Amino acid sequence: MLVNGKWTEDWQPVQAKDERGGFVRQISSFRNWVTPDGAVGPSGEGGFKAEAGRYHLYVAYICPWASRTLISRKLKGLESAISVSVVEPVLTKQGWRFGDYPGATQDHIHGATYMHEIYTSAARDFTGRATVPVLWDKQLQTIVNNESADILRMMNEGFGDLARNPIDLYPAARRTEIDAFNERIYPSLNNGVYRAGFATTQLAYEEAFAGVFKCLDWVETELGDRPFLFADHPTESDVRLFVTLVRFDIAYHGLFKCNLRRLSDYKNLRRFCRRMLDWPGVVETVNFDHIKRGYYSIESLNPTSIVPAGPDLGEIF
Repeated sequence: MLVNGKWTEDWQPVQAKDERGGFVRQISSFRNWVTPDGAVGPSGEGGFKAEAGRYHLYVAYICPWASRTLISRKLKGLESAISVSVVEPVLTKQGWRFGDYPGATQDHIHGATYMHEIYTSAARDFTGRATVPVLWDKQLQTIVNNESADILRMMNEGFGDLARNPIDLYPAARRTEIDAFNERIYPSLNNGVYRAGFATTQLAYEEAFAGVFKCLDWVETELGDRPFLFADHPTESDVRLFVTLVRFDIAYHGLFKCNLRRLSDYKNLRRFCRRMLDWPGVVETVNFDHIKRGYYSIESLNPTSIVPAGPDLGEIF
């Protein structure tokens, strides 16, 4: 991680843990918002006006948080307005790295080797982990935001007329339900799989494990045979759910020890994933090779770095 702008410690998946040995996620550091007129958003400072070509998105295909932003960029039709760089899937001692692995890119803005160099470009004395996603402002040469929930929402409204697709990911009539759903699945499912995988005590693992499957069972029932959760098209809740489900059998079931049931054992959730993958543009944001290689490169969970040959994706999706 970075301490006062210097790389001082090899990358480790467990950022912090509570008194019960449970995984604790780092809080995002940059919380400004892009808005149509540059006014202040829900947090941070103003001055980040929506302009074509001004912003750049840094992502990893293996990361569900980054994938939220990639999907919303596609759904809203913002590809020509926001450029993208993709890190390699294998996590190095210095964290995310740019390179030549198929599907990855170089850093198109700074020519950096590691993601942590982007953070010190924005704040020379930055202390913390260099996470993705990152929304970068080419004009002001700084990080706008590194919180995926914020970026997902600003993709929907913050770029105004630059968005080519009229789809509304946060429809006003369903916001109370969307917020309640998001708040329910985040601790138990989105972050719950990580709490299970990175638990350092049996108690913490079993609590997280139980929460994961209680949530999956609940969503399976709630979803039923509806195509999407709250509309006839994906909303941000569908995006938040999908990015975890699409990784479940490939990584979380085995590596993270969430092995009570598979995604393929849930009829409605499996059908939901297929609908999401069939929605225009979504499948282009999913790289199964990056997902598998990235997760199985985590040395603390898989010291041999052997990547499993399965599962058969055709049986899942």
